[in-house]
Amino acid sequence: MNHSRNLWLTLIILATIFSLWVDLSQTLLIVNPFNQAAPLLNRDVPIKLGLDLQGGLQTLLEADVPANRVVTQDEINNTRTILENRANALGVSEVIMQTAGTRRIVAEFPGVKNPEQVVAALKQTALLEFVDMGATPAKVGTKVTTDMDSSQAAAGETIYHTVITGAGLNPTGIAVGQDAARGFTISFTLKPDASKAFGDYTTANVNKYLAIVLDKVVVSVATVNEPITGGQGQISGRFTSATANTLAIQLRSGSLPVPVKVVESQTVGPTLGAESVRKSVLAGAIGLTVVILFMGLNYRLPGIIADLALVVYALLLLMLFKLIPVTLTLPGIAGFILSIGMAVDANVLIFERLKEELRAGRTLIQAIDLGWSRAWPSIRDSNISTLITCVILYGFGNTFGASMVKGFSVTLALGVVVSLFTAIIVTRTFLHTALNGLKIGEHPTWFGL
Repeated sequence: MNHSRNLWLTLIILATIFSLWVDLSQTLLIVNPFNQAAPLLNRDVPIKLGLDLQGGLQTLLEADVPANRVVTQDEINNTRTILENRANALGVSEVIMQTAGTRRIVAEFPGVKNPEQVVAALKQTALLEFVDMGATPAKVGTKVTTDMDSSQAAAGETIYHTVITGAGLNPTGIAVGQDAARGFTISFTLKPDASKAFGDYTTANVNKYLAIVLDKVVVSVATVNEPITGGQGQISGRFTSATANTLAIQLRSGSLPVPVKVVESQTVGPTLGAESVRKSVLAGAIGLTVVILFMGLNYRLPGIIADLALVVYALLLLMLFKLIPVTLTLPGIAGFILSIGMAVDANVLIFERLKEELRAGRTLIQAIDLGWSRAWPSIRDSNISTLITCVILYGFGNTFGASMVKGFSVTLALGVVVSLFTAIIVTRTFLHTALNGLKIGEHPTWFGL
């Protein structure tokens, strides 16, 4: 038994030291003694703040299709995934995107500096087509109707033939380049099927014109000088570095299954976030102080030991927030503060049972073990019910795009799990380590008796 407690005490001390290191660091760096150029661990661990705490952009996107057009859940989910990939490629970090029903997507971009560029890049469908122009080239910027949407063509409107689409591009083979004659270009490689179709077309249409069309607008027109059978090519046009990179990102991530439009967009300022963080930290400090005083005054020595376990709890929980990582929103911080009070619920139940066993004449070791075993069913059931509520809240937030509800449920659930560990393992280990061999009859006031 003593060996098991000593093992737990060692693990708790090591976990506390590690969590303190993570909590106080912005980067975790462990040097490889055999190769300093390749460290064993090198990871950034900042505290990630949500939109409401650091400011940024919140946008509501909606499927831009007729009302009678059915949008499936798979289509809206795939659209959300592609939008996330585009945002990440643009360098926007900590993006939160959630579907709301089958027609809307709620997008949050914490810390974004150029909201107009982000929204413009995201909502484009990026439908790329290589269109046969025959002997007559079209001007760059001209809108065209291809045979892919011939049903929408007006009477008498000319319809060009689409040779291949962007779906035939190999995402890993798309890169931005630059040359003196054509400026910025996007080089690409084709998948095998598209490569054959492209090779057959260029072989049969030497000296004809091929237009590169993005979202039904001509961006480049090339002359087929010779058959292109190698499955490689370049898109050139009036590109700047920014527009070329944006197009490359769109082509790598693919076209949207469903076009989207911006229904609502608002910029959240960081001033409110900074004030919210300050007040939340103050509230957390006050709550932690009150809980520590209550436990110490009401339960005396066991309460003080529980306070030490509460400090371990706070260090472990903050470490998990940074390692997972959890994006902290204001409701998320509220869940964290609430979990501080809940962290001592188990200790309250256990210490009340401990007092009862001591009054019944049990030895201290017996009272500690019986207090834990007899309080466990109540602790288990109450925490399981809280976790079930967290799961329901998370599901609600995920279904209706309420990211703040999700943040609250995640931080509260993590708090409950860590509080169970500190109450059942940490506090019990500390009590046995500090109190074993103490004669309760000589110090009854130390236990609030």
